Amino acid sequence: MSHGSYTTFGGIPYAAPPTGPLRWRAPVPAATWHGVRDATTAAQRCVQMPTPGAGAVLGSEDCLYLNVTMPTPKPAGQKRPVLVWMHGGAFLGGSGSDYSTEQLAVRGDTVVVTVNYRLGIFGYFGHPELGSAPPFGLADQQAALRWVRANAERFGGDPGSVTLFGESAGALSICAHLTSPTAVGLFQRAVLQSGSCLMSFPRGALGPGIPAYEPFASQRDVQTAGAEAARQLGCTAGGGDEVLACLRGQSTDRLATAQLMQSFNRPSFGNTLLPVAPDQALASGRFHRVPIIQGTNHDEMRMFVGLSLAAFPIRTENDYRARVVDAFGLAAPAVEAQYPAGHYPTPALAWAAVLTDRSLTCTTLAVGRAIAAHAPGLPLYGYEFSDPDAPVLTGLPANPGFPYGAAHGFEMPFLFSSFPTERPLTDAQRALSDRMVDYWTNFAHTGNPNTPDAPLWPVLRLSSPLAQSVQSLAPGPGGIHPVDAHSAHHCSFWDRLPQ
Repeated sequence: MSHGSYTTFGGIPYAAPPTGPLRWRAPVPAATWHGVRDATTAAQRCVQMPTPGAGAVLGSEDCLYLNVTMPTPKPAGQKRPVLVWMHGGAFLGGSGSDYSTEQLAVRGDTVVVTVNYRLGIFGYFGHPELGSAPPFGLADQQAALRWVRANAERFGGDPGSVTLFGESAGALSICAHLTSPTAVGLFQRAVLQSGSCLMSFPRGALGPGIPAYEPFASQRDVQTAGAEAARQLGCTAGGGDEVLACLRGQSTDRLATAQLMQSFNRPSFGNTLLPVAPDQALASGRFHRVPIIQGTNHDEMRMFVGLSLAAFPIRTENDYRARVVDAFGLAAPAVEAQYPAGHYPTPALAWAAVLTDRSLTCTTLAVGRAIAAHAPGLPLYGYEFSDPDAPVLTGLPANPGFPYGAAHGFEMPFLFSSFPTERPLTDAQRALSDRMVDYWTNFAHTGNPNTPDAPLWPVLRLSSPLAQSVQSLAPGPGGIHPVDAHSAHHCSFWDRLPQ
């Protein structure tokens, strides 16, 4: 569909519908079509975890489609770099069509592709009878990248200049592809926003008693969970073929329950796509040598804490102390001494700061050190999105005395112009948005985010833990400048603390 300065193509199939006998199989090529295909609207999103109180299941299992945005006109002879976006959503929600990419395409002179991939039990199920099947959602993403390699030139794109970028679960996906032997040659650069190979949450981060979270799971653990799910679904009789036929015969609605979806939202390792856990692969130097931008937001975990405050309020220092003890056990006094509640406007903000530093900022910097240790000459850039007044994303609850600041996902409206927020960007924020788009797209063009008219973004130097400057991204004069995130987020403390 033409929009003047850009053209969009929605709902392009990159793999066959993973339904019926193709449920829980690696993606296979989509059927060819003859004549003109309608590409004026995006396809349905992949089946999502149902929201509380919702009726029908949202989305469809027939969902392996992507969307392309390209500037108009298509260049004669010259090929543009391609940006491929993997959405976030905890491997449980989201869709490629949620993101408006025209600013990246037009201002950045790039071709932008957004991708749907299987979610929850449909994307990350395992069972002994499936053997060492790959995580299907990640296999979908690699199939989409192969489609891009085969078809980018049709849209004026360069199949040899692909930048993979994503946020949250999308960034975790990119971590997996960086360490996946089956992703060789599928992308030439990577941008990881608020998610890394070392990210994890301690016990109680999302609420008292909620178990610790690691983003990847062993094949054995996923198979064990799958065998239990099969028992719950009544699929145990007969041999292996009968069990799988029973499981594949279950209705979408019967599988898309909150309990089953949440039981399968961690990609498995111990298969051809991920032979070992990504953090172990990274530590041993088994990752693709491509230029990387990685970063976090200044107040990442305020989003998660804000979502849980109604159910689990943190009103007093005793409430805060109980959360710290739940998360860190014997190390709790050391954590509380490093983060005294009295040093923060409220105990809830103190708790959010603890989790931001421990789970996202410092783990992301540690990834940078691991990369630098094995590939010291690799172009590596770090950032911290730091706008304290970023627009609040639509749907987040208002908590008096608990500003969200630069929380998880709050950089999205600065890259994707129509991302839903409670208010539009200010003039200063729009200027920051333009600058961020320039940085991201120049990186896609050259492997270096810097442009002649922008504040210098230095390469991340990791020779010393005391000199780990990342680019602070905030609006207003002087808002873009290098900062020592390692010191500002107490990373020396977390690096010493047993995990």
